[in-house]
Amino acid sequence: MFVDFVSLLLLNMVAGYVLLSLYVYHGLDDPLNRRWTAGFLMVGLVAFIFGGYMALTWPLPGPYSSIFSEMSVMFGVIFLGAGVAIAYGWSLLPVTVVAFFAGAAAVVNGARILNLEITKTPLLAGVGFILSGLAGVLSAPTLRYLRGNRPYRLVAAVWLLTAAAIWAVIVYGEYWMHPGFFAKWVPLVMREAPPVK
Repeated sequence: MFVDFVSLLLLNMVAGYVLLSLYVYHGLDDPLNRRWTAGFLMVGLVAFIFGGYMALTWPLPGPYSSIFSEMSVMFGVIFLGAGVAIAYGWSLLPVTVVAFFAGAAAVVNGARILNLEITKTPLLAGVGFILSGLAGVLSAPTLRYLRGNRPYRLVAAVWLLTAAAIWAVIVYGEYWMHPGFFAKWVPLVMREAPPVK
């Protein structure tokens, strides 16, 4: 039995994309911008710590550890960077540069998931990665050139909510399945040792 945090990472990603959607539409103009800091830092910490653990231990079979853990680490770093930048009133432009490269990697992962038909729901997971990745790729132009364009920001917010919805469908399906799957599972330390012969 392996221990992984994919459900936690996906739930965290849902929360992160909803938060980012709200920030893109409301927060960029918020005179009390710092009030968004805690949300970004919370999402960033969960993604970085648990994604980092998985990246170091590779608990999942095949390519899954790489796809989910490494992308989670980058997601966490971006949200941590955004949280710190918002807290101190720094420019978010350097964060969007990192988001561009992480987003490009997410698009590649999404395309490869579709190509290889991996995961339980390859179409949803592939499209989820692609939408999430394109959000990162387009974050710099959104911030730099389209910040004052409310209709574009509404489209960006809906885009982010769509990515969140895809990840929500996947993760809540997993939470529905887990109690039945793990109903009889017992941790190794609680299992009876076989009789000595």
